Amino acid sequence: MIRATLIQALQMALVLLLAPGLVGLVRAVKARLMRRRGPPVIQPYRALRRLLAKEAVIADNASWLFRTAPYLILALTWAAASVVPTFSTDLAFARLGDLIVITALLGAARFLLALAGLDIGTSFGGIGASREVFFASFAEPAMLMIVVTLAILAGSTELTSIAAFMLSPAAGLRVSAALALVSLVIVALAENGRIPVDNPATHLELTMVHEAMVLEYSARHLAMIELAAALQLLLMISVIACIFFPFGLGSGVLLGLAAWLAKLGAAGVLLGIFEVSIAKMRVFRVPELIGGALMLGLLGTLLLYVSRGL
Repeated sequence: MIRATLIQALQMALVLLLAPGLVGLVRAVKARLMRRRGPPVIQPYRALRRLLAKEAVIADNASWLFRTAPYLILALTWAAASVVPTFSTDLAFARLGDLIVITALLGAARFLLALAGLDIGTSFGGIGASREVFFASFAEPAMLMIVVTLAILAGSTELTSIAAFMLSPAAGLRVSAALALVSLVIVALAENGRIPVDNPATHLELTMVHEAMVLEYSARHLAMIELAAALQLLLMISVIACIFFPFGLGSGVLLGLAAWLAKLGAAGVLLGIFEVSIAKMRVFRVPELIGGALMLGLLGTLLLYVSRGL
């Protein structure tokens, strides 16, 4: 029990420390591919430190929700990222590492962010919140279909059980698992507001979604939201790695940690290459992309009902 508690505390600290570095790695890769020097990998840490040192400017008509939402969003995202088996399955909160629980925590964080965007009453906040909820109405059912597919495959929705099944010879190569992987990648891009769904570096009125909801935030409040966004990116990559690339889990803390860091680095590089290679979609085409993820998840579930070998 003491060992599990120590590993759990180590994971909670690592996900919080590594999340800004992952964002910095993606930005550095994109800059290099566009033949620019770009910011260093540690730039997100400097930005967070600078924001925490500033004084927050809050609108006069802001309610208590606007002030407390950034802390609640960070807490919910951090809790979800902390229960995902990353480098070890021997976690004190391993039983909470359930895909349904993680989906619920992320959904609650999204709901709070949308409410905070509407709280001030600005047009930008309303546009961002409405688009976020609209996209979520497609992304959350797609995520639930992925959960159903994986639950039929592994017989459980707990990530430790799913990872153990994927490591066993019984997993093999399955079409349903491949469909779930593609669907989960699309959902991850939508949940994190990455290209082609959203551009985290833009501030154009006609395209921004996440940035529109946080335009009124500054200083420590903005730092909490930026850190929560970085944690969510690390969370989704860790979930994909835990389910579909679980090598390293259960092989000891040091080996598992090295494997997890390698997966994060590879995912950051691949994400940077992908975002440079593709253009952002029109806002009204995004539901078609996320709807495709929903159909892929549904198809994976139907294939398993037809034959467990698929």
